[in-house]
Amino acid sequence: MAFRKALKQTAVIGGGAVAAAFGLSQLIEYRKTQTRLAHVAAEAELRVPFADEFPSRQAQLAALQRTEEFDVLVVGGGATGAGCALDAVTRNLKTALVERNDFSSGTSSRSTKLIHGGVRYLQKAIMQLDYEQYMMVKEALRERANLLEIAPHLSAPLPIMLPVYKWWQLPYYWAGIKMYDLVAGIQNLKSSYVLSKTKALEHFPMLKKDKLVGAIVYYDGQHNDARMNLAIALSSARYGAAVANYTEVVRLLKTKDPRSGEEKVCGARCRDVITGQEFDVKAKCVINATGPFTDSLRKMDNKETKNICQPSAGVHIVIPGYYSPDNMGLLDPSTSDGRVIFFLPWEKMTIAGTTDSPTSVTAHPIPGEDDINFILREIRNYLSPDVEVRRGDVLAAWSGIRPLVTDPNSKDTQSICRNHIVSISDSGLVTIAGGKWTTYRSMAEETLDAAVKTHGLSAEPCKTVGLMLEGAKGWTPTLYIRLVQDYGLENEVAQHLAATYGGKAFDVAKMAQVTGQRWPIVGKRLVSEFPYIEGEVLYAMKEYACTAIDVIARRTRLGFLNVQAADEALPRIVQIMGKELDWSEEQKTTQLEAARKFLYLEMGYRSRSEQLTKTSEINLDNQEVARYKKRFHKFDKDSKGFITTVDVQQVLESINVHIDENALHEILNEVDLNKNGQVEIDEFMQLMSAVKKGQVSDSRLAMLMKTAEETLDKRGPVTVDRSGGGF
Repeated sequence: MAFRKALKQTAVIGGGAVAAAFGLSQLIEYRKTQTRLAHVAAEAELRVPFADEFPSRQAQLAALQRTEEFDVLVVGGGATGAGCALDAVTRNLKTALVERNDFSSGTSSRSTKLIHGGVRYLQKAIMQLDYEQYMMVKEALRERANLLEIAPHLSAPLPIMLPVYKWWQLPYYWAGIKMYDLVAGIQNLKSSYVLSKTKALEHFPMLKKDKLVGAIVYYDGQHNDARMNLAIALSSARYGAAVANYTEVVRLLKTKDPRSGEEKVCGARCRDVITGQEFDVKAKCVINATGPFTDSLRKMDNKETKNICQPSAGVHIVIPGYYSPDNMGLLDPSTSDGRVIFFLPWEKMTIAGTTDSPTSVTAHPIPGEDDINFILREIRNYLSPDVEVRRGDVLAAWSGIRPLVTDPNSKDTQSICRNHIVSISDSGLVTIAGGKWTTYRSMAEETLDAAVKTHGLSAEPCKTVGLMLEGAKGWTPTLYIRLVQDYGLENEVAQHLAATYGGKAFDVAKMAQVTGQRWPIVGKRLVSEFPYIEGEVLYAMKEYACTAIDVIARRTRLGFLNVQAADEALPRIVQIMGKELDWSEEQKTTQLEAARKFLYLEMGYRSRSEQLTKTSEINLDNQEVARYKKRFHKFDKDSKGFITTVDVQQVLESINVHIDENALHEILNEVDLNKNGQVEIDEFMQLMSAVKKGQVSDSRLAMLMKTAEETLDKRGPVTVDRSGGGF
């Protein structure tokens, strides 16, 4: 009954008498204007101690140590933890936040990049008459609207297509998507609509045509998740919170309550992960917002406590942007095993995922080859046979651990609702667990409400609804034009800076180096095909980046977009950071090795490199073998059975192509499986077989040798006349 009543109320809100009399669009605009004015008034009351510049990490650590007692200490620097810190500090509470790794280093940077209510959860709510799931969707849709408003530079509405291949599914899916619009009410982004088969293929030409009936398009939000998380953490620092990454909680501090005689949590013993120094942070209230590691901190409080989190792994892959339109996503509502797969444009690439399987908790989750291939198979089911979906096109892959709240005895994580709980232990430890990215703000508000009530803190009401995040002020859709005009940046680089840093993009532009070229005037790129510039590395350190991994994974997103490009950029990143942070040669080497290990294990580089191994089966017919042997011998003129950089260089010089010796060494090294400084003919054959099977798609050596062969064949043999006639 409660569920039906809620649906009835939603329908009234969406199209009731008030909306009809006012005009729905006018009503929506009126309410948004009123809300915005209220936000401006609330924001004007807030004190901003660090409006000009953030305190350094060393200053933040000093504040943690010298402050006699904080009102709130938040443990965990993901979206929820950062949200709790921002909520607390804007309530005028003395706030601290510690994170043992980097901000957003865990689940919060490894999401599907959607800000959404959850179409799947609404379907379950309706089919099962589940009021709790319905309210979770309603709350998420409300938070979706707020997040798009407070960080417009990092987020935007995204149309998502749901292709339909059976006539009876068209009204079924249409009704469900319209209900999604209805539940959003006045906060609906844009109205969903139906497309004919012809129109669907116009919008998404890569779609499989066979048996396609039509499609339904609805809207959700999309964001840069790691940068969004960072914006929340930086905003809390602006308002005066003492925040420190790479600061680990070693144990919880406790004191006896003089009234009850019971032990109460009163802070934490912390360790600076970088220096090893330990210190105490005293606080009236400690909030556990550690995501998948929730139970670890709870067991610090009480070893006998039962687990409340059951982790689930979700793998995503990134493939080239040509797999999807620039501004249209795709939803597969029913995969071969009943999961949901999203196929979305993101940062000019295409992101696909996710899987959902039970896992163990680890700080370094690794994407599995089975999960990568599962996603690729599902993609093939929806794309045209003309589009060859190749394993070699996977540019990056990662696994994120969702902190699902569940019964410890449950084995099926797919049926678990990602709702959240706020619990308070006997010793006063406040734990926020579960939930989803989109609802981080409301989760933080609920957590702080519970903390204030339990610990008797003197706090003001929540002020985070409509509170603009770092970079939002000063941002406009045309801000990038000023960056081009004022600083002489490339158009693509300017657009990237505006979309990443918002109004703070000018601060980054000021750090950009002069190129020495006619154009662009400033802004040296880290790698040629991505708009990330060297000045961002300098700015990253102002945003508390401490390692090269922080830069490639979370300050920029290079590691998530293309592992090879990230690997290529690493030496320069380490060089810039080393100079600024005064790293020794040994420290630089350590940083480089750690970052490459991160790319190799956590970003899918290992899975990518394993597509070509010494034991790979060669699958070529006789004609192909003959053709590739002929190509190889154009470089191996002495029939040694192998080629070196010298052989390749000689051929390239004969066709007037010049490649840097170091770059040429890297090109051959990608194929040199036994790492002996040369490429044998069997290694070349394994490469060409892997290219044929789609396991390798962008081999520089294969492309270089093919192009050189074609150029040589066009020239033909050199005549005696042209050669000078000899003696």
